[in-house]
Amino acid sequence: MKLFTAASALVLMTLIPTLASAQKMVILSRHAERADGAATMGASTDPELSAAGKERAERLATMLAEANVGAIFTTEFRRTKDTAAPLAARAKVSAEVVPAGQLAALVDKIKARASDTVFVVGHSNTVPQIIKALGGPDVTIGDNEYSNLFIWVPATGTLTRLRY
Repeated sequence: MKLFTAASALVLMTLIPTLASAQKMVILSRHAERADGAATMGASTDPELSAAGKERAERLATMLAEANVGAIFTTEFRRTKDTAAPLAARAKVSAEVVPAGQLAALVDKIKARASDTVFVVGHSNTVPQIIKALGGPDVTIGDNEYSNLFIWVPATGTLTRLRY
């Protein structure tokens, strides 16, 4: 695990110098694990994070602590806000809520932050839509996948997918 974390940090560190040239980087992640597990009938529509999800959110904050994140966007759901909260606290950036159904508005907000590294927490269906709307390739996220971290660099058209 330490080797993977070191390798992930190395990849991120090679991308961070693009900030000096005002090249925006967009980091996207699906929310961490929900307390109710997979969506089931009768489950809460706005569950909190599970213990594993809270650990994942902290791990994500540790990984991105020095990425110079200047803007954070989440959906209105608790699981996205709680996934972003540890990084928001470390980066001293308030997360802005953009409702899940407002993809065009979110993409406009991301593009308006041209000189910032932007962090977006979405869902298994919205993260691929956001990547595509930003000009990236088609990606899929399985219903039980929570470990994806996507790094989109618009200036080079490069999408990197990491697992954490």
